[in-house]
Amino acid sequence: MAAIDPQDQLKELDATLSGIEQVLDIPAMERDIAGLREQSADPELWNDQERAQVVTRKLSHLEAEHNRVTALRQRLEDVVTLYELAGEMDDADTRDEADTELAAVHKAIQQLEVRTLMSGEYDAREALVTINAQAGGVDAADWAQQLQRMYMRWAERHNYPTEIYETSFAEEAGIKSTTFVVKAPYAYGTLRGEHGTHRLVRISPFDNQGRRQTSFAGLDVVPVVEQSDHVDIDESDLRIDVYRSSGPGGQGVNTTDSAVRITHLPSGIVVSCQNERSQLQNKATAMNVLQAKLLERKRQEEAEKMASLRGEGTSSWGTQIRNYVLHPYQIVKDLRTGVEVGNPTAVLDGDIDEFIEAEIRWMRQQESEAAAS
Repeated sequence: MAAIDPQDQLKELDATLSGIEQVLDIPAMERDIAGLREQSADPELWNDQERAQVVTRKLSHLEAEHNRVTALRQRLEDVVTLYELAGEMDDADTRDEADTELAAVHKAIQQLEVRTLMSGEYDAREALVTINAQAGGVDAADWAQQLQRMYMRWAERHNYPTEIYETSFAEEAGIKSTTFVVKAPYAYGTLRGEHGTHRLVRISPFDNQGRRQTSFAGLDVVPVVEQSDHVDIDESDLRIDVYRSSGPGGQGVNTTDSAVRITHLPSGIVVSCQNERSQLQNKATAMNVLQAKLLERKRQEEAEKMASLRGEGTSSWGTQIRNYVLHPYQIVKDLRTGVEVGNPTAVLDGDIDEFIEAEIRWMRQQESEAAAS
């Protein structure tokens, strides 16, 4: 097969990057950055710590995104210059350097292009993630904890702050459930395709006969609510329980019954928070989690209603989405996109960007096909 002319690749990448710059609206981004810098310089802002953190996080994200685009534009121009030098000097080493950098820039532009696909109503929000152990007994509880670590490591790789709201530990090992927030713009748009059931196949470390065990954990991803969201919650529909927070082995984390569990009786949704010292703070955080879950339920119901009016079947991503096989061979495979990786250790250490980028493209394609039908 004939090699692709680098000049053709450069033209294609230039057009792609120009399209990205247009979609991201760089001038508007620069105006937003200037406005946020002005807000962050106001000493009065820090009288409201929560708002100050939101402003500084958004500013940091926009500055990083702006720098990412401008740096890519510069790298692309530098590659053009490298090829020109290689041609003028007829130098193979310079050409090899240009080829290597062209491949790297191509990959970076592809990754940036994924960001432009996140245009859903809530995609720009932070993400609220809940993981529940499902079938598989103690192995499922251990698997749920491994997934929690995987997403925490992924967030750490990207310098995304996280906060664990609640973790319910299993008796023997692992966790029954956990809820945490990823505090980064577009975290929901990035992670929403991870919603569903994750399946693990391995030799069970809890089986003294060394048998292979299949276990399951469910992942739920919803956007964090904002002040502009409106979700009606009738207090009479709530059952609120307080209890003492506890860690592994039953050790008390708090000395008072400050943890809060809220059950929304009409929907059956149960949320908890135990990370704050104050019962009032835990209740407020749990209510925010409940609002987020009710908002997502409302959005799903509206989507299903529209699909019904169009005579479509609804597509659910809340089913089995990915297999993690550690025995008899090693592979992680996404059942929707077909992406597979032969290094489960790296995946479980948070190296999941390849899966995330592919599923964002897949979801956008599904949504475009649904809109066109």
